[in-house]
Amino acid sequence: MKLSFALALMATTAAAFSPVATNTRVSTSLNAVTTAQIKELREATGAGMMDCKKVLNQFDGDVEAAAEELRKKGLATADKKASRVAAEGKIATAKVGGRTVLVECNCETDFVAKDDSFGKFADSAALAAASLDSDDMEALMGADVGGSSLEDVRTGLVSKIGENIQVRRIASRGDDSTTTGAYIHMNRIGVLVEIEGGTSELCTDVAMHVAAMNPLYATRDDVPSEDIEKEREILTAQVADSGKPEEIIQKMVEGRLNKFLAENCLVDQTYVKTNDRTVQKYLEENGAKMIGFTRIMVGEGIEKKADDFASEVASMAAGNV
Repeated sequence: MKLSFALALMATTAAAFSPVATNTRVSTSLNAVTTAQIKELREATGAGMMDCKKVLNQFDGDVEAAAEELRKKGLATADKKASRVAAEGKIATAKVGGRTVLVECNCETDFVAKDDSFGKFADSAALAAASLDSDDMEALMGADVGGSSLEDVRTGLVSKIGENIQVRRIASRGDDSTTTGAYIHMNRIGVLVEIEGGTSELCTDVAMHVAAMNPLYATRDDVPSEDIEKEREILTAQVADSGKPEEIIQKMVEGRLNKFLAENCLVDQTYVKTNDRTVQKYLEENGAKMIGFTRIMVGEGIEKKADDFASEVASMAAGNV
């Protein structure tokens, strides 16, 4: 009787101290994740320290497998952020041979637009674009940048920075038979100028003028006939009730039309750096002739979302974010 009681007591005690099975994955690595491994993974992926530590523990310190897992998560994050409006950013420029390009890269906030990582990404995108022979965006996003495609670099940056980042457009001018130059104002306005003869420095000087004065056309020959007729119609309506003879009205209209063209055609504008000659005269003095220009501005044409702050707070309080 006493023997049976003793055996039962021993069985109960053993069961109480036996390990309980759980569904928690325990690392099989003999060594804990090291600081060096975390540092290596952060440098490779740009992910946060705690994210790196967590995934390294998950994969027993295998940096390559951990990087792949973070990349998968980064791609998912990039997809979620892609619907958010990216109307801030930077315009970068590069030149390869006779081809000069502008590339607009967008992000969501001005803070990120000034971030060094974002700036380097925009510069690398511009260099890749200048190395192409077209303005095809698909080709640009597939271009090699440091051993990865530009698209892969972009999605990695989205994961690192946490904003929607896009390469929006390419603008290019020039070949081996012409002269080109660019000017970037405050990273937000980019101008390309293409001329016959002259120098790249001359193009940059004229590009600075274009950035400041924002002409509509390069020369009068570039003005579409429908634009001229529309302006003539507006000017005629303005003086129709003046009571002056028809021939006088026509002279008034033509005079005002010439003024409109002088104000809006680049070569007819007064050159801002000297304020004593036209751009046309400045080019002639330097042995050059205008071909054309391209001017772009960060975020132009992108409709920014006008957030209702009160509604946003209410939505957050309701858990709808």
